[in-house]
Formats: sequence, structure tokens, C-alpha cells
Amino acid sequence: MRSTRGVNESIARLGTVFALLFVVLVARQVWVQVVDGARVSANSHNPRASLLLPYRGTIVARDGTVLAHSTARGRVYPYGAALAQTLGYASIRYGTSGLEAAFDKELQGHAAASDPRTQLRGAFGAPDAGPIRGTTIVTTIEPRVQAALYDALSAYPRGAGVAIDPRTGEVLAIASVPSFDPAAIDKNFATISADSRSPLLNRAIAGLYPPGSSFKIVTAADALDAGVVTPESVFVDRGTYKVGSFLVHDDSGESNGTGRQDLAGAFALSSNVDFAQIALGVDAERWFQYAARWRLGESLGFTLPAERDHLPVPDTVSDSILAQLGYGQADLTVTPMRMALIGSTIASGGTEPHPYLVRSIRSHDGRERSLAPGAPLAVPLTPEVADQVRSLMLAVVERGTGTAAALPGIRVAGKTGTATIATGRAHAWFVAFAPADAPRVAVAIVVENAGYGGSVAAPIARRVLSVALSRITK
Repeated sequence: MRSTRGVNESIARLGTVFALLFVVLVARQVWVQVVDGARVSANSHNPRASLLLPYRGTIVARDGTVLAHSTARGRVYPYGAALAQTLGYASIRYGTSGLEAAFDKELQGHAAASDPRTQLRGAFGAPDAGPIRGTTIVTTIEPRVQAALYDALSAYPRGAGVAIDPRTGEVLAIASVPSFDPAAIDKNFATISADSRSPLLNRAIAGLYPPGSSFKIVTAADALDAGVVTPESVFVDRGTYKVGSFLVHDDSGESNGTGRQDLAGAFALSSNVDFAQIALGVDAERWFQYAARWRLGESLGFTLPAERDHLPVPDTVSDSILAQLGYGQADLTVTPMRMALIGSTIASGGTEPHPYLVRSIRSHDGRERSLAPGAPLAVPLTPEVADQVRSLMLAVVERGTGTAAALPGIRVAGKTGTATIATGRAHAWFVAFAPADAPRVAVAIVVENAGYGGSVAAPIARRVLSVALSRITK
């Protein structure tokens, strides 16, 4: 009898142990699938991630054109190099970049539905619902404008550009050259990352350049707002102007200067001599006050990581440095995105729009969550000052250095820039918007080491504006 009781007690204890082990296993399964599932799934070292890559969500343009999607063979990018830095890549081996990284959580495919009840059913052995495709990211990109911008820039070794709707801040196109094939990132990553031309760099938002004379938009606006100049102010440019030990001069082809001009003439002919003196009239303290109003040097709050403008340290700004800042030189560097926003500020009547690249996220059931920003980036100017600068920019295209940007039947406002650097040829800039009286698109173009902005960057801007306006007005 005692022996039987002992056996029964041993069996009971063993049963208790198995029951406890079962509870532990179930708890572990519930933890992995319900609590920690998202982290485990997102881990790039998780081998299941490669199985889920075909279920990664889609990235589309504003009109629904597919920009990135998955197949059983991998990630597909129909626009290839034209949008490579912006869309980025999704690789099991090298991770993600661009929008693929910024919205990785939303784009990821899932092994099963993510709601707790479905996960619990799976934990207790219910049939798996199967992989769930990631959500759809709806961008602001206009495909034909994107193609036009990239194709035009591709004629040169290095450059970047941005096209933006100045009314809303929507980025219609954004391109950087040289570029790469994002679909072949696993095969070519070592070569691409070692390339001295930096094809992985998104120059449109991470390339810092001296803006050259395109920055005269800001100088003119600040001086008009401060009352330092008026549209009727008259200047005399004899080719050079000495500030301390520094000699300001115009471009090499303008050794005799631009002569006697009103403000529109000085702006249209891009006189460095005149704008050096205008900046001195603003003075260094007010220059930084206005820079803060433009939010220069601050974050753009953009969809993707963007470099901040580099401004000189206030205590280091002598008169000679301030004079150079007046025409976008000295220790000042900005991104093409920033210059597109500066042009957009004039186009929109003094309000600097908040730029963004993704309109919404569309869930599996068709619901969309808007990502449009609710407020502008800044309001640095009054409508009156913005209108005065608009007139100056019109003169540039009508009779100044930017005539190569003119479009038949459409008034284009613009500003050229030829930014000198320590070594090599100058960077060519052009900032513009159109139609000038009711702007729908603003652009900023920079071509590295290409020379004059009016002869290199302005024709690119013209092409992009033409395509953009033909698409928008249809």
C-alpha cells in the first residue's frame, strides 16, 4: 500500500513539473509572438526577415505610380538611380536607408496579423493566418518631374536639385548625381560605398555648398525689410570695392563692373560690389537676427535626415566677412533644399513652407493617415517685401543673368549663383519659381564645379519648370 502511494506521489510530482514546463513554454511563446514580436521581426539578424521581404509594403508617387515594391526575387525600384538616395534600399545584408529606413516599421511584412487575439491563437496552435504585407507609403513625388530633374542633372558628374510646391511644401522631385542602382545594393555595396564620388550621398539634403549670388535673394529681402535700401536706391559698381584688406570683385568677365544701377539692375546683373555694400548696411547683428527669422542653421524638420546650414560664428564676422556674406560666400554653406525653400518663401508671399516628402500612410483596409505638416517652417518676410523681391527675380530672367530660364508665355522669377570655392571651378546655382504671379512650383539647382549658374543651372531649372507646369495644369 505504501509502495503504491509512493508511486502515485511521484507521478503527481512529475505531472506538476510537466505542467509547469508547459506553462513556461506557453508564456515564452506568448512573449515572443505578442510582446516582443515586433522587435524580433525587425532585427536584421532574424532569418525570418528574408522570408518576409517579399511582403514588404509599397512606396508610391502622388499619382499612385509604384516607386518601390517587393517580389519573390527581391525589392524592385522602377525608377532605379533617379530616386535611389531618396527611396533608399532595403537589404537583409546591409539594412535600410532613405524612405525605406524612415518608414521601415510601417513597410515591414509580418508573419501574421499583429492583433493580440490572432497572436494568442497562433501561440496555442491555431492555423497561421499567413504573412501580412506591409503598409503603403504615399509620397509627394511627381514622376515626370522627377525624371526630368534627374535626366538633366545626369549630364554632369555631380549635382543636385529640388522641385517643391511653394504653397504646401510638397516635394515634387528631388535628385542627386552620381547615383546607384538600389535593386543591386547587395551585389554592388562594397564598390558603391568606396566610390570617391559618394553616390550614396543625397546631395539635395545633405550636400553643403556656398550659395554664391543665389543668396542675394536673402540679402535683398533683409535689406528691404530693414529699410537699408528701397527699390529706388542707386548703386555704382566700378568692378571692385575694398573692405579693410579684402577686395570685393565681380565675376572675371565683369572687370569694369555693372556701372550705375537701381536695386533691380544690381540684382539682375548680380553685382557683388553692390551687394557687399548692402550687407554692410544691414550690419552683422541684424544679419544674424534675420538669419534666425529664416531659420538658417536650424533643422528643416524634413521627412529624411537633412544637414543644417553652416553659418559663421557671430564673433568672427568682420566687415570683410559680412561683405562676402552679402553675396553668399565666406563661411556660409547651405543645401539645395534650403535654397528651394528660400525661393518658395518669396513665391508664397513671405511664408517659408515646411517641406515634406510623404503625404500619407495607407493601411491594409484602405484607410489613410495624413502626414502633411500643419504649420509653415517660418514667416521671415512681409508680403510687401516678398513682392518687391519677386520683382527683382523677374528682372533676372527678363533682362539679367538668368535669361536661359525663360519660358514662352510664362513669367519666371529666378536668381543665378556662381559660388567660388577654394579649389576647382565654381559651383553653378539657379533658384526660381513660376508662374511668377501665381507660383505653383519652385526649384533649386546646383551643379558642382560647372561654372556660371546662368549658363549651366538655369537651363536645367527651365526644363524642370516646364515639365512641372505642364503636369500641374492638366
